[in-house]
Order: sequence, then structure tokens, then C-alpha cells
Amino acid sequence: MRKWSSIAVGVNLLLGIPGVVPVWLLWYFASNWPLAAMGWTRGNPTENDGMLPWVVFAAPVLALFSLVWWLANRPMRRRAALDPRLYWPASALVTLVPTFVLVIVP
Repeated sequence: MRKWSSIAVGVNLLLGIPGVVPVWLLWYFASNWPLAAMGWTRGNPTENDGMLPWVVFAAPVLALFSLVWWLANRPMRRRAALDPRLYWPASALVTLVPTFVLVIVP
């Protein structure tokens, strides 16, 4: 059981490397529309394409990454020694570690 927990950590760390792209897409969307509308950030002045690029490009990228992440974690969840209420949030946080290292630290 302990072996599967360390495998789950490794798989989620590896999934976090391409996971930088969906996190960046979510941040770009949030910083240009809802957060800019509330005055918390400034929107990109050249961002005037509307929602079609987000529907055509970002939605499939986010859906594909979420599906791959779920399909990779579902069989490991059964074998890991953690409770499901702890496993899913922990695996999501471990997936965000490479984003933190690659984007925030430098």
C-alpha cells in the first residue's frame, strides 16, 4: 500500500509538468475578465477576441488535462493507503507543485 502512495505522488508530480498550461490558461482568463472587471488586475488591452478562442482552444485543453488526471488517479486511489477525502485534494495539490516551482519560484 505504501508503494502505491509514492507512485501516486510521482505520477501527480509528472502530470504537473504539462499541468502548467491549464493553470496558465485559467490565470490568463481570470486576470483578463473577472478579476479585471472587479479592478483587481488590469486586462490586456489587446484582448478583444471575445469568448470564441476560449471555447475553441482553452476548454478542450482543460477538459483533456482533467480527464487524463482523473484517469491516472482513479486506479491509484483504490490502491493507495489514503482515505478518498484526503487522497483527491492531496493529489491535486501535488499536481500543482511543478507549477509553483516553474512559475512562481524563478
